[in-house]
Amino acid sequence: MPEMFGKKLREFVENSPASVSKVTIEKGDNLYNYGNSDGNVYLLESGLMKTVIYAKDGKKCLLSICTPGDSLGELAMFLPCCTETASAMKRSVVWQIPVVRFLEALADDALVEGLMRHLAQRVAEQQQIIANLVMMDSERRLGATLLSLARKLGRVHGSHLLIDDRITQDDLSGMVGTTRSRVGFFLKRFRAAGLVDLSPQAFLAVHEPSMAAYVEAGV
Repeated sequence: MPEMFGKKLREFVENSPASVSKVTIEKGDNLYNYGNSDGNVYLLESGLMKTVIYAKDGKKCLLSICTPGDSLGELAMFLPCCTETASAMKRSVVWQIPVVRFLEALADDALVEGLMRHLAQRVAEQQQIIANLVMMDSERRLGATLLSLARKLGRVHGSHLLIDDRITQDDLSGMVGTTRSRVGFFLKRFRAAGLVDLSPQAFLAVHEPSMAAYVEAGV
């Protein structure tokens, strides 16, 4: 999320205690659901959340994984119903901001500019996902997904990025657009090639230079 938007949204939360509320979401519970009316914008205070779209046949597409400082539900300002489901990957705390209060805060030009940049970045990220689906095979899409997650969630340890939070193969399959078994097979190949490694210090270690070179070779 662009720094300006995150900073201004945090300032609004801190300076408007009567307009916002803090909500705790337990692991596996939903913050809001696809198709429902919600009417709030959220700021993730702690924890880890994911946004997902479900098809009628039960298939799902995992759109994003949100970390502290990320916002969720911004489209509630423009649409009558939620276009995604947001659920907690672990116990999470969010600030709940009614859309009507958020719209009042948009009198701040810096917040407006930050919001526009933030939404543009979201669109660009979704375009990249679509491009990867068209131009990459599923194995390389998994590599691109792991690299993106490592850069967002990981902490630097030498040439590796360590992902502390557990991301299931089911979640990865939803992001990549393949089966869980294929994800497991690809992960074994990545470990054999030195692209990722199991680490006692984290859930997964991604060798950033090697993974970046692998992904770029397929573009």
